[in-house]
Amino acid sequence: MAGIRNPRDGGVSCPQAQTSVREGRRRTIPAVEAALVILVPEAEDLVRPFREAYDPSAAKGMPAHITINYPFLPGASPSSDLEDRLRALFSRFASFPFRLEGPAFFPEVLYLTPDPDGPFKDLAAHVWEAFPNSPPYSGEYSGTTPHLTVAQEDESHLLEYISADFRRRAEGMLPISSQARKVWLMDNRGGRWRKRTSFPLARRRAPGGSAG
Repeated sequence: MAGIRNPRDGGVSCPQAQTSVREGRRRTIPAVEAALVILVPEAEDLVRPFREAYDPSAAKGMPAHITINYPFLPGASPSSDLEDRLRALFSRFASFPFRLEGPAFFPEVLYLTPDPDGPFKDLAAHVWEAFPNSPPYSGEYSGTTPHLTVAQEDESHLLEYISADFRRRAEGMLPISSQARKVWLMDNRGGRWRKRTSFPLARRRAPGGSAG
């Protein structure tokens, strides 16, 4: 997720309810949105200046992240039962290391790619299976690509300029190593993205049987 702007179509969803029309379908965006994300604090030093300048979600409080499900519809009205379901779901998956590489592009979006991306796709698929009324990006795409948004820009020549600037700054800083240890439920109640609850992934077993 590119925060409150959909990273694949440039649509903006603000704290007020909106309606978007795409491919002949009408979709109401709720007043409160929620997301399941994996935060990547190791990337902040590199991406924060670009996100603050070119990603609206950064100004709304969303840290550097990789999306698991957005908009996560049940998260707009969280309950203890929902949190129990999410805790049980994510506890079935082991924490995993990954590296951020790139940069790469969607139309209008500059992003970093996690390697491997399979664990992110698995988490996203199982959340959708458990909550079929909450498909990734409201089901507007046949598939999704795990990514960490760096910048959004409608004008392609400006995005190329931003990309060149980012590549200069990223020299010697990529790839970035990280570890996915928990999934955060965040929402934008009150107009800013805030952490609500985290759900730990299972600890990996190190050689010899100790937890790592």
